[in-house]
Amino acid sequence: MLTQKGSDAAVITVSIQGKPIDSLLEKEWLLTNSRGGFACGSIIGCNTRRYHGLLVGTHRPPANRVATLSNCLETVSFEGSNLSISNFEFDHAIHPNGYVHLLEFRKDLGIHFEYNLEFAALTKSIYLLPDSDVTAIVYDFSTVCKPFDFSLRPLVAMRDFHALRHSGGDLHSVWDEHQLCVSSQSPKMGRLSMHCEHMRLEQNAEWWYRFLYRIERRRGQDCFEDLWSPGTYHCHIDGPQRIVLWAGLFENEENCSELAEMELETAIDAIALREKELRTSCPADSVSRKLYSAAGQFMIERKIKNEVTPTILAGYPWFLDWGRDTFIALEGLCLCTQQQHIAWGVLKTFAKAISEGMIPNRFDDYDNEPHYNSIDASLWFVHAAFRYMKATGDHENFSAKLLPAIKWILDSYRKGTRFGIHADKDKLITGGDIDTQLTWMDAKYDGITFTPRYGKAVEVNALWYSNICSLAEFYRAKDSDDLHFYRETAEQVRLSFEDLFWNESRGYLNDCILPTGKADTSLRPNQIFAVSLPYSPLNIEQAKKVVHVVEKELLTPYGLRSLSPTDPRYKSQCTGSMGQRDAAYHQGTVWAWLIGPFVEAYLKVHGFDPTAKRRCRSFLTPMMQHLDQDACLGTISEIFDGDKPHHPRGAFAQAWSVAEVLRAWQMTRDK
Repeated sequence: MLTQKGSDAAVITVSIQGKPIDSLLEKEWLLTNSRGGFACGSIIGCNTRRYHGLLVGTHRPPANRVATLSNCLETVSFEGSNLSISNFEFDHAIHPNGYVHLLEFRKDLGIHFEYNLEFAALTKSIYLLPDSDVTAIVYDFSTVCKPFDFSLRPLVAMRDFHALRHSGGDLHSVWDEHQLCVSSQSPKMGRLSMHCEHMRLEQNAEWWYRFLYRIERRRGQDCFEDLWSPGTYHCHIDGPQRIVLWAGLFENEENCSELAEMELETAIDAIALREKELRTSCPADSVSRKLYSAAGQFMIERKIKNEVTPTILAGYPWFLDWGRDTFIALEGLCLCTQQQHIAWGVLKTFAKAISEGMIPNRFDDYDNEPHYNSIDASLWFVHAAFRYMKATGDHENFSAKLLPAIKWILDSYRKGTRFGIHADKDKLITGGDIDTQLTWMDAKYDGITFTPRYGKAVEVNALWYSNICSLAEFYRAKDSDDLHFYRETAEQVRLSFEDLFWNESRGYLNDCILPTGKADTSLRPNQIFAVSLPYSPLNIEQAKKVVHVVEKELLTPYGLRSLSPTDPRYKSQCTGSMGQRDAAYHQGTVWAWLIGPFVEAYLKVHGFDPTAKRRCRSFLTPMMQHLDQDACLGTISEIFDGDKPHHPRGAFAQAWSVAEVLRAWQMTRDK
């Protein structure tokens, strides 16, 4: 078995034997590279999503992602009988059932499956290289008692990673004894190359039909796929042996030969080095180690006009880099982990893309074009820029590169920009209409905007106030005219904020003020930012009341509910078809990332005293168990059901979930 010398990677282990198959299929694993590519699956190797596969690569990082090698049929032939270690689900059946031979699943720098085959022990490992779309699938046979034959049949998708493959004639391959190159009629898919030095390739192409993806079925989406297999690799095993199947996505056939030169030890060293770089400042405790490892999966690169720049992927398996998510997550992922150079690169990337005083809310999945449809993403950029300056003391670069962008944003919001976003007469920010979804509560389906929140949203104006105060503080010893202007504006915003948003009869903040002046009094978590942000427009008694009501009505073991359970619109579960899920997305569903601002607000109103820190650590304990035991092991889900048992839903790995839990964890630690 291959050892990883010197590795201090966070390790997660799950015992398999005796566990119900359905519970095993609910647990997933994820490996990522620096390009937005990934590999993922269930902990028994059975694919349960369209996004599962041994290699999802990209030709225009991080966009244009392609699902290439879906899985492999692995068979051991011994004394006239066949034994498979693979698992596939078809309608009403799992076949073969290789999990019965599986003893243990383990995640560290790679993914490992430990099998007992009676006549041999087998460790199957999967490694994803950090800077290229290449996967190594390793089979370490040890304690071989009797000789046997081993075969691998690769199952290929070669499709857009959002789509599903159905049988047809557009896939073909070229090969020699060890090398295989698969392509489709669509050149944008590139070439899937496979190489296995110790196995011979036999051409016997065939389609395998109607694989079932149970999670897609549960989500009300198409759930059946056909996969193509170009042939089978064979070898004879008569003693301990290691076999490595390399799989890589390349733009053209000429590059496919690169896999023949790959060395496994070198690849693992590269993965270990990347892990070490991400954890240079990591505290010794095991929780921090796991959170740092999880944080590193979202720090990737984006290619814009032939320039490679850092960015933050919002979540796996389906999100790209979203402006709002990026700048909410930046402090936890980059600054709390001492990756200041990545934070700086991300800020510069988005600063270059500002248009009409707005940063992109997202980049397109396919053409990388920016989309500017958010009222708060630009304000989160400003917040993150000031957090960067405070964490690094880099006043020179901040002033030269970020300050012009900050002033452009704040001036544009004050004077007016897209979607009617502007400062009203009372100096508060308003924008949007009944058909838009500009805040983070942006669910829309079939023309229905479920939480439009147009007009003056509470968290938008809390951000607006805090950012203006930050700018005033920046100018305190620099420019008396600017200092006077921003201080005066901040005071006007504070007075208007208290007048419009504070609801004395309810003891909390209104969620939104409509253009008519009518207050939306929904009890939502958005008000917590009026306490948690660096500058609060509330007095201490108001802040304490906000924290109290949020804790009482919205706090769960996995974050904050998006709506109070006492509200008649409350949805207890985020399940069903896409329309049903979108209707529940912000109407009671729990969001993990909101635990960060809640912990910060709680600590602020309690003076960051040791008792408050201990209590906040207790708030975070269930999230740490989730990190180790539930959903995608080693990371944190996007959302959870509003009601117990708070089943994890949505993207199985979400950047701002990990970032805000990490940030909250650091706030509760004694310095």
